[in-house]
Amino acid sequence: MSGNYERIEKFDKLGFGMFVHFGLYSILERGEWVKLRHGIPDEKYIPLTKRFKVKKTWARELVSLAKRAGCKYITLTTRHHDGFSLYDTQGLNDYDAPHSAAGRDLVREFVDECNKAGIVPFFYHTLIDWYNTDSKENFPKYIDYLVKSVEILCKNYGKIGGLWFDGHWDNPSLDWQFDRLYGMIRKYQPDAMIINNTGMTNVGTIGHPEIDSVTFERGRPTVNLPTGRPVSSEMCQVFADTWGYAKYDINYKSLQTIIGDLLVCRAHNSNFLLNIGPTKNGSVRLMDRAMMLEIGKWIRYNKNFIYDVKYSPIPSENAIMLKGGGNTVYAVTFMQSRKSLLNEGKSTIVTVKIGAKIKKAVWLDNGQPITLTDSNTYDSDSFPYGTNMMYRVAKLEIEY
Repeated sequence: MSGNYERIEKFDKLGFGMFVHFGLYSILERGEWVKLRHGIPDEKYIPLTKRFKVKKTWARELVSLAKRAGCKYITLTTRHHDGFSLYDTQGLNDYDAPHSAAGRDLVREFVDECNKAGIVPFFYHTLIDWYNTDSKENFPKYIDYLVKSVEILCKNYGKIGGLWFDGHWDNPSLDWQFDRLYGMIRKYQPDAMIINNTGMTNVGTIGHPEIDSVTFERGRPTVNLPTGRPVSSEMCQVFADTWGYAKYDINYKSLQTIIGDLLVCRAHNSNFLLNIGPTKNGSVRLMDRAMMLEIGKWIRYNKNFIYDVKYSPIPSENAIMLKGGGNTVYAVTFMQSRKSLLNEGKSTIVTVKIGAKIKKAVWLDNGQPITLTDSNTYDSDSFPYGTNMMYRVAKLEIEY
């Protein structure tokens, strides 16, 4: 790909990112919408700034975890719907991290740590704002504030991967002046992705010609993307129910589900953005940390193949198909059981059949050859005793 759309190709190769919802709501431990859902008035919510004490090492620990998990980028909530900013708003208001108990620009710390680790920083920014009364009383004035807020992010933190907007779905009939907003971004960050989340009811749609990626919030992607110019796609998902930290939300999805989402995303030319919600001081919840580390283990076990794959049109039975370079395809099979003492050494054989002639087949994890039962069929045996990585990857050389 050439021209102005190289950013799309680069974004596609990132493959897997970490979403981070962090703000004043983290203090209350009931999710990012706690102010609205629990009807907390401004006079009780805004003083949380005095309790927002973020440890010095929060960004370094966060970025280190993302790297070990195999994430190539991180999208941080620079400002969420409560209107509180993690960055220095330079006089637009004092409802920001430097004027809180944290006493410093947290976005600066985040970007610096990303740059040190080779992780691409992305900025989430809300479009709706429960703090700024102009959002309800004087919308054109509010848009001036919004554009100036985003301009600060574009001008003061070096090169970023992109901006991820959220909230247009709240009132799409208003004049959001997206030409103005996106034009400003292109002026200062010409290589940045522009993403505007369409919410859970309009997944996969695009609302403006400058949008670089459609979104699939909590929903697996399709390959039927808008036409007219290159567009990427991204699925965002959360481990439990809430995006922001909620102490008593333990409705965790399984690693099988999460890794399955990652695989389906990559098989549909989509990135996977997986969320964590740090606690009030910026620490990562132990469960989130453990899950992220196990995902990273799975990625490394399978030779990091997920970054350089795309949609494969080859039909299959019992496998997720992903195209690699040249004549290489990857067939991923979920292994439902394994040889163990629990099932007396028996294992389930999964027969995989693809719609192409296989010239060579090996297991990606150990390089061992796979015996073909036909020119396009093989039996996918379980992992050896003591190993169960759930999804096993066959690397196939095929004849088109």
